[in-house]
Amino acid sequence: MRILLFTGKGGVGKSTVAAGTAALAAASGQRTLVLSTDAAHSLADAYDAAALGLTIGSEPTEVSPRLFVSQIDAQQRFEQSWADIQRYLLSVLDVIGVDPVAAEELTVVPGAEEVFALLELRQRARSGEWDVIIVDCAPTAETLRLLALPEALGWYMQRVLPLQRRIVKALKPVLTRTAGVPMPGDSVFDAVVRLHEELQDVRALLSGPDASVRLVLTPERVVLAEARRSWTTLSLYGYRVDGVVANRVFPAEGADAWRAGWVAAQDAVLADVDASFAGLPVWRSVYRTQEPVGVPGLTALAGEVYAGDDPLATPTGEGPFRVVRGSTATVLRLALPGVDDWLDKDQVHLGRNGDELVVTLGSALGSYRRLLTLPAGLARLRVAGARVEDGELQVRFVDPEGTRDRQGRSEERQ
Repeated sequence: MRILLFTGKGGVGKSTVAAGTAALAAASGQRTLVLSTDAAHSLADAYDAAALGLTIGSEPTEVSPRLFVSQIDAQQRFEQSWADIQRYLLSVLDVIGVDPVAAEELTVVPGAEEVFALLELRQRARSGEWDVIIVDCAPTAETLRLLALPEALGWYMQRVLPLQRRIVKALKPVLTRTAGVPMPGDSVFDAVVRLHEELQDVRALLSGPDASVRLVLTPERVVLAEARRSWTTLSLYGYRVDGVVANRVFPAEGADAWRAGWVAAQDAVLADVDASFAGLPVWRSVYRTQEPVGVPGLTALAGEVYAGDDPLATPTGEGPFRVVRGSTATVLRLALPGVDDWLDKDQVHLGRNGDELVVTLGSALGSYRRLLTLPAGLARLRVAGARVEDGELQVRFVDPEGTRDRQGRSEERQ
């Protein structure tokens, strides 16, 4: 099963491109589900569901042969996955006198809708009903935070939760009397464990060989800068980017003086797009005289964009993360494509915490951090050096006692 996620800066037309790609997939004979994890759903409008007499909701609705659409209502998934945790939090807030209406609002975690939408994606993917699932994601920043969540929560689950659970279980009566509020029971901890396992499965799906992310942008400097950062950061988290769609490109033919200026400005940006995403296909979508709406229009749009390419081709290569073993050292290689375009090399920071490697990309626009659990073969080794070269972080590991090359020189330093 092929999973394809579309993301980009808000307003670049990612929903239109995602809807068109799904329509083209269905037209080629694939049983296709396109769903939205964006709180601002627009797939129903893109397919003109009202004109078809259809109401698009959380259950897949067939809008044309083999093409099904779902705009996820995360509330049901929220109630299934968060109910035990929310009940506990409400009991705590009730004891300390918080108004019940306010308490309901306080127990909804910011970003929860997007998180539980990803859990719904997991359920649809594991159902075995679909050949292709295409996801219209939230804008880039929200998508990046969501895709980092399973790994970040994993650290808490492995390091903190087991100890916390044992302490609470042993001292629950004392803690309840001392703190004056109820302590969490097994159902709360079980709910957290279940949520973590489901998110880990989401990560396994989306970082697997049959899943990839496609970036949508418009030929504007600010949009391009964000797309470059997104490519780097998605790779940091272990997700494959398989291509870029440059949307709303002005056609050069018949341009008047005003539009000719736009054509020239876009051409300059598009040249930078090609250079920035070297090695990836860059498809172009011409700015149309009217918005493509409905299955026929969206299918035609996607057909022109991909121009004979297979829009569902699986990404090739080993992915962003690989380990290369040599005679004297082992090198962990983590692809950070485009990092030289937006990040100084001294803003790539590396730390070590037991069997975890902490990789941080810091910039004026914020930091992205990945806690990378090392394979057992690397966890016992010592970091001897690291560098960023040709869009790749290379971390060198040697035996803890130090090794020597053929000329007897220490391999302790890079």
